Amino acid sequence: MTRTPRSRRTGRTERFRTGAAAVATGLVLALALTGCGGGAKPAVSGGTSAGAPSDPGAASGSGNGSGGGAQSDGTVLATIKGPDGIVLTLTSARRESGGFVTVSGTVRNTGDQPFTQAANWRGDEEALVKNGGSLAGASLVDLAAKKRYYVLRDTDGRCLCTTGLDIIQPGADIPVFAQFPAPPASTTQVDFEVPTLPSATIAISG
Repeated sequence: MTRTPRSRRTGRTERFRTGAAAVATGLVLALALTGCGGGAKPAVSGGTSAGAPSDPGAASGSGNGSGGGAQSDGTVLATIKGPDGIVLTLTSARRESGGFVTVSGTVRNTGDQPFTQAANWRGDEEALVKNGGSLAGASLVDLAAKKRYYVLRDTDGRCLCTTGLDIIQPGADIPVFAQFPAPPASTTQVDFEVPTLPSATIAISG
């Protein structure tokens, strides 16, 4: 049997290893380029839930109430005039994906004295005292179905609504909101009611 000299075998082995390494490197580069190309994009999660609006915080008692809900596009659904120059303007009543309705607007003190009667707006439930001046006593009334919907509460009994309305200073213009369970989709109009203020009929969108 003819034996191949050791030097020749070593040379062939080295050439084989070199060629294999080059092929492997080429495959890695090809795979890397493919991954940078048109692969599927990762899903992006987001959106708001119940509230909704973000996390509405309580405001100071000087009338800087916490706001939330959809931004108004200039539409006015209703203007409610109360005592001592207080005006509640409703600009949005929108269904949200979490099964609730967010009513938004502004409270303005057009009088020349601080308004201190907003404490009456929180309703007469004992649990609502912790909210201070707020819209916790507001409700939506579906006259056709003869049903009333109250402002939602969190697990600590705080309303999902604007708080910090103990004193509304003259000239103050405060964004406000309140969230309610959503009436059936067939209900497109409801009465918005706040204790001590006239009621107003508003249209629900979304």
